[in-house]
Amino acid sequence: MQYVVALDKTTGKTVWKTNRSIDYSSVHRYLRKGFCTPTVIASGGRRQMISPGAKAVMAYDPNTGEELWKVRYFGWSMVARPLFGHGLVYVVMDYEHPELWALRCDGRGDVTDTHVAWKLRTGVPATPSLLLIEELLYMANDDGIASCVEAETGQVVWKERLGGNHAASPVYADGRIYFFSQDAVTTVIRPDRRFELLAVNRLNGRLMASPAVAGKALFVRTGTHLYRIEE
Repeated sequence: MQYVVALDKTTGKTVWKTNRSIDYSSVHRYLRKGFCTPTVIASGGRRQMISPGAKAVMAYDPNTGEELWKVRYFGWSMVARPLFGHGLVYVVMDYEHPELWALRCDGRGDVTDTHVAWKLRTGVPATPSLLLIEELLYMANDDGIASCVEAETGQVVWKERLGGNHAASPVYADGRIYFFSQDAVTTVIRPDRRFELLAVNRLNGRLMASPAVAGKALFVRTGTHLYRIEE
């Protein structure tokens, strides 16, 4: 049984539990998986928890667990975290053949046929999450191809090969975007409508985990080291 549950953070008691409104009886058990972290947004005068799962993304009332709307798709095993901006929710909806869908979030019920604003079918990451910076989306797919996309239209602005395979999510800090390959190579660019390479740096070990930012420091964990990088 696929479900979403809310727990009281101080006691661990169940506040609400809602079963997914998709019939998984004919779906192979390996294709019922979804791994991405939900996102809570405020839109249209209501709070919504956006929770992609196998075969559909659902929006719930975070206080009650009521399903507000859903968009059905063919995907499974979602990893990238959804983003919200410009009145749209951006969801990567499949692991084996990832597509990026932009969804309007003001609907009720099954809005698959009415609330998909645009789709992008090439260059989309299966594992790393995306960045939304002002009017542009930035991403690097698992094969190391970076893209910049207009958030409102889905139009590709530029596409560049960074090299290496990518699993960690990019980071935006201090006016720069940092992409991290599994070979622990960091590619630094400036967010812009043209691709501007600022630096390329190499660390030791294999890099799978998404780095963290605290103050002016960048914390990067590889298979052999934990780095704190700061001027």
